[in-house]
Amino acid sequence: MSQLRLPAAFIRGGTSKAVVFRHHDLPPRELWPEIFCAALGSPDPSMRQLDGMGGGLSSLSKICIVGPSDRPDADVDYTFAQVGVNSTVVDFNSNCGNMSSAIGPFAVDEGFVTPQGDGPTVVRIHNTNSGKIIHARFVVEDGVAAVDGDTVIPGVSGSGATVELAFQNPAGTRGRGLTPSGSLCDELVLPDDSKVVVTCIDAATPAVFVSAQAAGISGTIDPMTLDADKGAMQRLEVIRRAASVAMGITPNIEEAAKIMSIPKIAIVSGPADYSCLDGTKVVASRCDIAIRMISAGQAHRAVPITGALALAAAASQAGSVPHGLLAAGTSIEALRLATPSGVIIVGCDLDDTGAVLSANVVRTQRRLMDGQIYLRRSAFSSDTLNELTDLKETA
Repeated sequence: MSQLRLPAAFIRGGTSKAVVFRHHDLPPRELWPEIFCAALGSPDPSMRQLDGMGGGLSSLSKICIVGPSDRPDADVDYTFAQVGVNSTVVDFNSNCGNMSSAIGPFAVDEGFVTPQGDGPTVVRIHNTNSGKIIHARFVVEDGVAAVDGDTVIPGVSGSGATVELAFQNPAGTRGRGLTPSGSLCDELVLPDDSKVVVTCIDAATPAVFVSAQAAGISGTIDPMTLDADKGAMQRLEVIRRAASVAMGITPNIEEAAKIMSIPKIAIVSGPADYSCLDGTKVVASRCDIAIRMISAGQAHRAVPITGALALAAAASQAGSVPHGLLAAGTSIEALRLATPSGVIIVGCDLDDTGAVLSANVVRTQRRLMDGQIYLRRSAFSSDTLNELTDLKETA
């Protein structure tokens, strides 16, 4: 039986990879979840996605959709989808900060944006998941986005061309401001009647931060060890669900269990010596705060960039859990985060009242492949197949 096929690109953005579609190549949105699962090889109980383009990790099971924008303050619209590895869940509730670094270059290379000659270029990106605007600044060479350069980011071998991301007015992606619970510090009461103090922040993405001490977890634990600690992972999930209710994302913890992408949860701690996943030693003096973040039910091997930006915003606010872990005089404009893959720098620009004007980070990106994604007909319901008549078939 012939397969269906769709034009697509396969791109690394920061420490993530995604299949990237042009919006005009896709059928109506209600058909996207089945297409995205078929493209990535989900669901896969073995957690490998070998029959698709996914990589068995949350950071490698992603879809981006890009097209021209009608907004006067944006050049392109960008929609992100997190696809479950071992489920059919396709979550549109949050953005991916790492893949955001690939959207501006993709827009230039695909002709959605025409740069004014070679040199520095800014692409204004409207992320439809959050409703926020991201400015991507990068260099164009010979009419296309540069990929070679000296910028090194933890978790990616080699170096690449710089992509500067500035998330404009990042607070309130869910419409409830920077502190959706109404406080910088909340004492959550968990189902077992235990209590834990957290900070709930919505900047770039909704996130909840708990100190490693309060969580009973080492602040420099490696992701594999954390994944294997089922008790710790379950407790973090219980805290995440309680925070979802406190932040007004869901009405109860039962509904919170259905949305894995937000709020993201992280354990944070003060700086300490530790070893990165590649064996590199990091001394405490090189970092300001350590973070270990859960992404879609898995311990992230680096850090979701939206989560890192949320941490920077939280750390900028006196009285928050992260702020209490910082040494006096720590720069919020260049906050050094100790992640499992190494130290990254994020920052916030604040106005005179302490409001977050922008959250900033540097990434690299590279298009790895483009062509046709092949989709098994057997992956679709008969009703969906009837709707996919415009998709090309293979011989």
